[in-house]
Amino acid sequence: MAHQISNDCTNCGACVDSCPVNAINAGDSKHNIDADTCIDCGACVDTCPVSAISAA
Repeated sequence: MAHQISNDCTNCGACVDSCPVNAINAGDSKHNIDADTCIDCGACVDTCPVSAISAA
């Protein structure tokens, strides 16, 4: 199951470079994780400064 980004996201983009499969993209008000691309590695979780990313 892919990780998800909550509405706590500040759209800073800190998580983007941590994703080894480029599954994170900028949205209008927050970043989004493409569930079909995400390999559920969790690399993005520790890079989020507001803890907005969690396992679904």
